[in-house]
Amino acid sequence: MFDAKSDQPVTSGETYLPPDHPPVPKSKIGVLLANLGTPDNYDYWSMRRYLNEFLSDPRVIDYSPWIWQPLLQTIILTKRPFSSGAAYKSIWNHEAGESPLMTITKAQTAKIRETLEARYGDDIVVDFCMRYGNPSTRSKVAALTEQGCRNILFFPLYPQYAGATTATANDAFFRALLGEKWQPNVRSVPSYFDRPSYIDARAQSVEAS
Repeated sequence: MFDAKSDQPVTSGETYLPPDHPPVPKSKIGVLLANLGTPDNYDYWSMRRYLNEFLSDPRVIDYSPWIWQPLLQTIILTKRPFSSGAAYKSIWNHEAGESPLMTITKAQTAKIRETLEARYGDDIVVDFCMRYGNPSTRSKVAALTEQGCRNILFFPLYPQYAGATTATANDAFFRALLGEKWQPNVRSVPSYFDRPSYIDARAQSVEAS
């Protein structure tokens, strides 16, 4: 295929556009890692927002909302943020101002980004989201599509499948796609507990410890 103006071949993935067409981002592949979530801080209101989102998920608490929500809003969320906040404070990464899960997930994402960019250059965009709290799945899906990711691989970071982990992460991902006017092609990573490479990595971690 050749560009009509320059008579030069069009590179893979490009299409001819008229001169007055709005700019179109270069087509890329997005890799979106998904972890459980974290409160923004360990104070009462940060904990309450986080726990409300987490404990209102029917994948996590499958009681009837007519029974569960009154208990959650009037009793549990009145007391639980204090005890959970104290627990988070005891392990908080005060230097970075974030929870350990946030620190670890950022490091994982950076390592995967470094590896994939070394192989594929800037055709790959690697990012992460949290099922509960920030950064939200919706915000990261929107960011990837804005960067031109026409294909997105969604990777819940759970080796074993469970409704309260992998399934609810997928729920949030596909709900986020509902808000996108342009739908990317998507794939999700299934459970991988029995992959030899994962088992070897776990064994090496135990040996190193």
